[in-house]
Amino acid sequence: MSFRDLRDFTEMMRALGYPRLISMENFHTPNFMLVSEVLFWLVKRYEPQTDIPPDVETEQDRVFFIKAVAQFMATKAHIKLNTKKLYQADGYAVKELLKITSVLYDAMNTKGVERMDLSEEDSSKFKFDLGSKIADLKAARQLASEITSKGASMYDLLGKEVELREARTESIARPLEINEAEKVMKIAINCVMEQVQKTKDMLNNVALDEANLETKIEKRKLELERSQKRLQTLQSVRPAFMDEYEKIEEQLQKQYSTYLEKFRNLTYLEQLLDDHRRTEQEMFEEAANMLRLMQNRLKEEEQLLLKGATNDDSDVEIRDDDGSDSEMQDRQTRKQHTAMGTLLQGRAGVRIMGTMQGGDTEEDEDSGDSEIDLDEDEEEDDTEDKSIEISPRKFVLRARKPEPLEESDNDF
Repeated sequence: MSFRDLRDFTEMMRALGYPRLISMENFHTPNFMLVSEVLFWLVKRYEPQTDIPPDVETEQDRVFFIKAVAQFMATKAHIKLNTKKLYQADGYAVKELLKITSVLYDAMNTKGVERMDLSEEDSSKFKFDLGSKIADLKAARQLASEITSKGASMYDLLGKEVELREARTESIARPLEINEAEKVMKIAINCVMEQVQKTKDMLNNVALDEANLETKIEKRKLELERSQKRLQTLQSVRPAFMDEYEKIEEQLQKQYSTYLEKFRNLTYLEQLLDDHRRTEQEMFEEAANMLRLMQNRLKEEEQLLLKGATNDDSDVEIRDDDGSDSEMQDRQTRKQHTAMGTLLQGRAGVRIMGTMQGGDTEEDEDSGDSEIDLDEDEEEDDTEDKSIEISPRKFVLRARKPEPLEESDNDF
């Protein structure tokens, strides 16, 4: 690929009337779509009635298209194309495309010259009158009659071929004269000598052409060496902004490493937070279920105790009832202690804090004999049995301190 080839190709395509504008930078990289489009347009320009498929979507279609174009140009225009270079679709394909475009361009130029000559002759010759046309018609009729007569005479002569063949063989069999043979040989020798002289002249011209080409090659080599030296000097020169660029690149690398570290730490902490919240939620749900079970058990036991108390004798005094109530409270508090112990033993990771706070002992002692104080104490027991506070991490159980039982003979 050379700059001259690209320039000639673009100029020829523009002169041939290609509808698309082709730039010299289109072939720096492989561009198969442009090459296929140009090939299809050139084939149609050379032979409008061809039926080459323009599909180039897949690899097989591209190979078939290139083979079809190369076969068509080889059979119709006697132009040999390199299919590998055409398939590359880069600068090397331009050399193959030039073979077709140069033929079409030369044909267009010769045709343009002939049209110019014909236009000049038309301006001078074709200023005719009707009389000249009548003469041409008469000449055409006469030629037609001569063609028919000559054809009939040729048919008659071919019918006499059997007789003439014998005469021809006899004439060939007769020996030739020596003088006539010498004359013919001399004429042939002279012709051969003239051809030899022409070939020698051409060889001398070839030597001159070789000398000219060698001088051109030396000039090109010198230009190449100069351009290589200039390239080396340009590569050795360090740009002024490279130092700043390297510093900024190092800073960017450091920032990126810190960003990765912080992002990794953040994701790890978020995962730990999610795990912690999940465990807390599970602990809270387990504690709530255990407390719900404890409450249900206590309610069932209270109901059983109340049913047993109703079956007792009706003549028992109020003090006996007070004693039974105090015993029931003792049993409830004991069961609460045992339930909390089992909860603490079953769940070691859960922190449970219980506060057993009761009323003032002096007030209980003073109000031991009065029925009103006993009723108030029962109401306070009921409310304090239900006062259980639940938190995600700590469980606070508040119960009333059991009252001291008075010694009585009426206990059970």
